Amino acid sequence: MRYERHKKKKKKKWKAVLFVILLFIVGGFAYSYFQYKQGVSQSLEKAKNTVEQKEYKFNGKKDRYGGTNVLLLGSDSRGEEHSRADTIMIARYHPDKKSYKLISIMRDSYVEIPGHGKNRINTAFAKGGPELLRETIKENFDIDIQYYAIVDFEGFVQLIDEAFPKGVEVNVEKEMSHNIDVVIKPGLQYLDGEHLLGYVRFRHDKVGDFGRVQRQQEVVKQIGKQLTGIQTIPKLPKLIGVVTPFINTNMDTGDMLYIGKDFLSKDNRNIDSLRVPVDGAWEDADVNGAEVLAIDVEKNKEAIREFLQK
Repeated sequence: MRYERHKKKKKKKWKAVLFVILLFIVGGFAYSYFQYKQGVSQSLEKAKNTVEQKEYKFNGKKDRYGGTNVLLLGSDSRGEEHSRADTIMIARYHPDKKSYKLISIMRDSYVEIPGHGKNRINTAFAKGGPELLRETIKENFDIDIQYYAIVDFEGFVQLIDEAFPKGVEVNVEKEMSHNIDVVIKPGLQYLDGEHLLGYVRFRHDKVGDFGRVQRQQEVVKQIGKQLTGIQTIPKLPKLIGVVTPFINTNMDTGDMLYIGKDFLSKDNRNIDSLRVPVDGAWEDADVNGAEVLAIDVEKNKEAIREFLQK
């Protein structure tokens, strides 16, 4: 009898424990959903432009080296149907190596676009959306890409302002103002979303687009360093909600939460970066009066292969 009473008490105890665990899980999902919807509502109230949630065909697949590649496209289309991609990046997460890599492709790279002949790589997006750009990258650089995300620049501004109320710390090397709608003074400072966007878009100096790409990669790394680890994870659902009205992607919310949570929970958030074309594998060229980057496809392809295998 005593044994049976003890057994019944033990069962009740485990039921209570399971109930508490279930309560935490349900509460966590409810909190995440509430934060996500709050982020969406907040953005819609402030939005001047949002991204058309057009469903693109995208035949991407997982990276053969075991990583997950996301084609990140920065856009300032303002509703234009055939806009070119202003920024082209490939973000790569490898779950086994716990590594994060970033490849920036110069938009003036002169490449073969399947079915359209040779042209600047950013025209692939205008002619055939993210799928044609994916095919172009695969044909020229042999990179498999599973997901795409087209982010409007207004979404970038709101995301930065939500994630970093004090701004992102950046050491600005020179005064910048031409064609970026803001004035940025040189020196170490905290930039809000609008000024940080101007900083990563500025390209009117001697190094042009090369300097712009370098600043973009530096800002991505700075954002990674300035995120506060486990303290930022509760903010993640709201951050995804904030950017949702400004993003068109084939990733579902679960995919974004998984990759984002894994990144934020790491102590070491080093992001290795590569610019394409790499040094010594391109030269300036003039094609029908347009300045382009004539690239050595094989040299760049080999540099990418080595970069992804590390």
